[in-house]
Amino acid sequence: MTSLADVLAGRDNDHRPHTTAFTARTRLGWHTPTPPEAGEGTGVSVVIPAHNNDYSLPAVLDALDARRHLQTRVEVIVVDDASTDDTGRIAAKHRAVDRVMRFPQKRGPAAARNLGTFLATWPTVIYLDADMVIAPHVLTDMAVRAHPELVLVGFRQNVPYSRGRDDTPIVPGLEPDLAADHRVLWKPPVGKPMFYSGQVYTAPLVGHPLDDTDDFRDLGNGRAYFDWDLPRMLVTALVAVPRAKVADVGGFDPGFGPDGWGSEDTHLGAALAAAGCKIVPLRQARGWHIDPPDADAAWQAKFATAAARIAHYRHLLTLPAPTGKAGEFAATGARLLTETEDLR
Repeated sequence: MTSLADVLAGRDNDHRPHTTAFTARTRLGWHTPTPPEAGEGTGVSVVIPAHNNDYSLPAVLDALDARRHLQTRVEVIVVDDASTDDTGRIAAKHRAVDRVMRFPQKRGPAAARNLGTFLATWPTVIYLDADMVIAPHVLTDMAVRAHPELVLVGFRQNVPYSRGRDDTPIVPGLEPDLAADHRVLWKPPVGKPMFYSGQVYTAPLVGHPLDDTDDFRDLGNGRAYFDWDLPRMLVTALVAVPRAKVADVGGFDPGFGPDGWGSEDTHLGAALAAAGCKIVPLRQARGWHIDPPDADAAWQAKFATAAARIAHYRHLLTLPAPTGKAGEFAATGARLLTETEDLR
């Protein structure tokens, strides 16, 4: 049996043929913010899974509302994962949103994103977290660079929650700092095992994963940069994926259930890379990640479940690479749809 890990070891991540062809065709820099007019004739579906995000969702949707000034056509789908706050109501009444579905019982972000992807009508799906505020150009950046074999990775900067006069969170006005993302500037703790690889560093280390791997190219063929490998670079806080490829690999694995956080996006990254996709960074595609009001408790709760989910991911690496699952993915999406309430 050829495992998913074996297939990854045979896949390079040389995305230069795509990036150089784009630059030659459009005369736009790969990492340069894209003018609105360049998006004419393009479109994307933005899928937002949300669970108790009423503190951040208004700012996220207000930022997406700027799409009306774009040439890129944008479809916004929010999947409310059994929120007990005003998340569903906020999404249902916001003019930036095209469709809102709600799970009455919590299913987790993997199921929520699978349903949103099933409902998406554009070939390119942007996964955006319900606490990520992006500039309008990011949608066009991703739309014009979208390709059936590319995964386009954005970045984030955490910002503490601070409520403004209208009860929406205050977000800094300037573009997020690229170096604020750990995939760009990384300072691991000394003497503590890394939650992903288990590596322990005995001296202070300052890493630059993005630069030192030549925009992730050197992470192909199963190689790693300390604690980082290619699948980990796909973070669903902000990433654009080809919908057909996601369906072919079966979407997010259902084994990543409603409890806990993390690794479902890492597995999708592994599956897409094994299916021939190149994982490519867009340095200009950045967002403000709004921490929850109870940030410390929320992060502790998330990391408490990380070990079990990473173990499940490691198990999936030993299984055959998923492929040819588009029919199964459609059936799963249709079943999930029957479990939801249509709020808009």
